[in-house]
Amino acid sequence: MPERAAAPSSSQPESTVPDARARRITRTTGGLLLLAMTLWMLRSYLTALCWAVIIAISVWPLYRRVQARLEDSRIAAPLLMTSALALLLVTPLALVLTEVGREGQIVMGWLTQLQQNGMPVPASIQHLPILGQQLNAWWQTHLGQPQSAQQFLSSFNSQTLAEWSKTLGGALLSRVLQAFLTFLTLFMLLREGEQIGGRVLTAIDRWFGTPGERLAETMTEAVRGTVNGTILVAIGEGILIGIGFFVAGVPNAALFTVLTTAFAMLPMGAWLAFGTAAIILVLSGGAIAVALAVFAWGAAVMLIGDNIVQPALVGGAVRLPFLWTLFGILGGLETFGLIGLFLGPVLMAALLTIWKQQSKPALSNRLPTHP
Repeated sequence: MPERAAAPSSSQPESTVPDARARRITRTTGGLLLLAMTLWMLRSYLTALCWAVIIAISVWPLYRRVQARLEDSRIAAPLLMTSALALLLVTPLALVLTEVGREGQIVMGWLTQLQQNGMPVPASIQHLPILGQQLNAWWQTHLGQPQSAQQFLSSFNSQTLAEWSKTLGGALLSRVLQAFLTFLTLFMLLREGEQIGGRVLTAIDRWFGTPGERLAETMTEAVRGTVNGTILVAIGEGILIGIGFFVAGVPNAALFTVLTTAFAMLPMGAWLAFGTAAIILVLSGGAIAVALAVFAWGAAVMLIGDNIVQPALVGGAVRLPFLWTLFGILGGLETFGLIGLFLGPVLMAALLTIWKQQSKPALSNRLPTHP
């Protein structure tokens, strides 16, 4: 009878261990390269995706309440929430564009009158203490007489205006596309939020264990605290500065209040808004002292709100020290732009969480042991 073949050994040969390790390294490297290529391909739209993730995390508790009232609807609840957020964004923009279009007709009439008759120097400019003489001479040279006004306005030729309009139109279309992609992604994130969140937590638990779950919770709280703090501070700053507009008699005070509130979420945006309001107040015949008071009031509100109130609200939400929060906000803005306003505190909170977790074992080893 032929000899029976020897049964295979139950233990895995040692030669297969390096092969398995090599395959694991190859899969990891290939996955990282695929991720890098995907991010590079989507680099123009990463900002929209990041905004959608930030908004989804911020409104998730409110969305869960809406979903519960709508009997856990997977279509109506995310559609209602996304539409409401889009309406909150579009309404102020529509009001501003409507007012700008209305004021544009006044500006065109003013330019026509300027070309025909010129414009005398406003009395408020003549009485400026330091720059009054220089501004008076410049005004008389360029705008005082019809000929000089026509020559000054002719420098803004039609070709320059056409190029400027083309650039502005392209930027506007790009922003509209980014906004559409942001809200479309937001709808998908809200609809599939539970499944996506579960998969993310599973991956974090597999890679980092329990410390990774605590890190994810801290970063989520940091995002919500930053968004809520920024919005609340911007609304408060806009209301306080708007009260100053109404008291000082700034033309179109309601419009400037809306602009200041919206621009308060942008770096130096509110400063541009109430600075422009102060200039328009002077040009409309208001006293220079009142305009300076408007600017000083706006500067005081912004300095206190941006440097004290906002870091306190953001840091309090995740128990970040004031200095860490301030550096996170400023560094995030400088590095990532507007979205860095939210990413900066999140990164600082993640770093602080990791540092605390790493320092706990060292501190526990130094504690005296009792017999």
